[in-house]
Amino acid sequence: MRFPTIKRPFYGWYMVAAAIVLQALPAGLLQQAFGSYVVLLERDFGWSRTALSGAFSTVRVEEGLLGPLQGWLIDRFGPRSVMRVGMVIFAGGFFYFARIDSIVGFYVAFGIMAIGASLAGFLSITTAIVNWFDKKRSMAMGVALLGTAVGGLLLPVVVIGLEVWGWRAVANISAIAVLVIGLPMAQVMRRRPQEYGLLPDGATIELDADGTPSAASTAPDLTPSFTAREAMRTRAFWFISLAHAASVLVVSVVTVHFTPHATGNLGYSLQAAAGLVTIQTVTNLIGRPFGGWLSDRIGSRAVIILCMLMHAVALILLAFATALWMIAAFALLNGLAWGARVPVIVSIRAEYFGAKSFGSIMGISSSVVTVAAVIAPVLAAMSYDAFGSYTLSFVTLAILAALGSLFMVFTPPPAPLNAAVEELATTAH
Repeated sequence: MRFPTIKRPFYGWYMVAAAIVLQALPAGLLQQAFGSYVVLLERDFGWSRTALSGAFSTVRVEEGLLGPLQGWLIDRFGPRSVMRVGMVIFAGGFFYFARIDSIVGFYVAFGIMAIGASLAGFLSITTAIVNWFDKKRSMAMGVALLGTAVGGLLLPVVVIGLEVWGWRAVANISAIAVLVIGLPMAQVMRRRPQEYGLLPDGATIELDADGTPSAASTAPDLTPSFTAREAMRTRAFWFISLAHAASVLVVSVVTVHFTPHATGNLGYSLQAAAGLVTIQTVTNLIGRPFGGWLSDRIGSRAVIILCMLMHAVALILLAFATALWMIAAFALLNGLAWGARVPVIVSIRAEYFGAKSFGSIMGISSSVVTVAAVIAPVLAAMSYDAFGSYTLSFVTLAILAALGSLFMVFTPPPAPLNAAVEELATTAH
């Protein structure tokens, strides 16, 4: 009796699964847990909340400065090598954090952890996924980036550990978890499928009757292949970066100021505000694979334009909210736009500029985006202190989000790709 052959899944999907775990570790153990550590450190050492919170902004600046160097390292040595080093640094930062006794030590420890998390995280993961997928790239990216949301599920476990064993013990346990779980997951990542006799998306080379590759398989590759320097000379690079920055303005301000606005200005309880944040989190989680799926069908640019307009409508609802349904609609729209946009605005850079130098291109672009993430919450706070309201900030963000959609409207693929297509068409005729 002959049993049917079971086809193995394309290796790229194993990388997607590993990416979820790799993003969940820093999200759950560090980013989501940061506020809980702040409370305990404030209690144990008497450090001010301002001094402790300053570490978070400092790290965002550090991540922006690291982006171009990390992108070059990924393109030069491959994502797996960079991620392995990152995991070791990340764990070392936790081990050091468990032994600090000064605010300077806290900043150093948090800086080390942030560098390690960055090297092992978003940019390295997205570069690997970009190389292994083409037609299914946005969908794969959407699933891989679920890790940041999944990481939030680790927070209750971390908090229980902090209450039972204390922050020093949890820091040591976190370091061990990073090494035991993170390093094996980093080993799953690979540079390019061609190095292993594979093609993106698991495609196969079709053979003619005589065993030679078919004409379709040997057709000229029209995939763009820009260097970082060439990409920076295009309008598309800057317009995509500015649109991405506009969306991050919305996310960063809402993350920091929504709960104070809901409880202070709108009069909702802390529990009600938390429930609204949960709505945004759930729709964010749903939006990530949905955005990738939709992008593969209607195009990345269309999805980003739609998401930016959804951000704009959501912010207008929040700015002039007078009823609970308006706040709930804001949370639903903003969460869905946030989730759907993230994988698509990353993968569109590979569509426009190619995968060869994606790490460097994304790293430089992320520096522009990081500036928005650092400055926007501070400016919103200053506006609130001056006017006693967030209305001006939210309306301004809505306008900027709408402008972000316009940036994408006027961002067709850069000229070299179009020229290549035209040249091939002319040759064919």
